[in-house]
Amino acid sequence: MTSGEGTRRTTGARKGAHAPSGAETEARTEARAEGRRERKKRETRERISDVATGLMLERGFDAVTVAEVAEEADVSVNTVYNYFPAKEDLFFDREGEMTERPSRIVRERAPGQSAVRALLAQLREDITSRSVYGGVVEGYDRFARRIHEASTLMARLHAMHQRTADRLAATLREEAGAPAGDPRPELVAGQFVYFANALFRTTTIAVSRGASSEEAVRDALERVAVFESLVTEEFLNYAERPGG
Repeated sequence: MTSGEGTRRTTGARKGAHAPSGAETEARTEARAEGRRERKKRETRERISDVATGLMLERGFDAVTVAEVAEEADVSVNTVYNYFPAKEDLFFDREGEMTERPSRIVRERAPGQSAVRALLAQLREDITSRSVYGGVVEGYDRFARRIHEASTLMARLHAMHQRTADRLAATLREEAGAPAGDPRPELVAGQFVYFANALFRTTTIAVSRGASSEEAVRDALERVAVFESLVTEEFLNYAERPGG
C-alpha cells in the first residue's frame, strides 16, 4: 500500500466515523432550535419583567395595568399572562428563587455542617459581599415603599415568607430524618426565616436612612452574632450532616 492509498483510506475512515446520520443531523438541528426558543423565551420574560418593574417603581403597583406593561414591552396582554399568571408575579419576578434558596443552601451544606450553621454562614457571606440577599443594597427603599402601598403586594410578601418557611421545614424534616409529628423542623425553619426577614428589613431601612455600607455590614454581622448567642446549641446544630 502506498502512502497515498494509506492517506486516502485513513481520511475516508475518519470521515466515515464522524459523518452524522440523517437522524443525528435532525436531532442537532432540533436541539439548536430548542436552544434558540428557550433563549428567546428568557429574553422576552426579562424584558417584560424589566418594563413592569420600572413602571411600578415609578408610578406605584396599583397605578400600572397589565395592558400598559404589554404595550411598553411590545407584546400582547396574553403573552404577559403566559409568563406571569398574576399581576403580582410581575413585581416579585424572582419569587421562586427567593423561596427555594434556604432549602438549597441546606441541601448543599458541607459534611459535618448543620443546617442552621450553613444558613448563618451564607447569611454572613451575603452581608459581607453586599449581596441583595443580605440587605446591604442602595435603592431598595423604593421597592419596599411600593410594597407597603399595595395591600395585594403585602399579602403576597407574607405568603412568600410562609412558603419559604414551609419549604425549608420540609427540607429539614427530610435531611434530619425527623418522624411525622416531630415539631422541630417547622420550629427551626420558622425561627430562622423570621430572623432573616427581620434582619433584612432592619438593614435595608438603615441603608435608606443614610448608613454607609460599612456601617450596615458591621451592624448586620453584630445582629447575627447576637442571634447565635440567644439560641440553643440544639438549634444551631440541628440536622448536622454526617462526616467532616
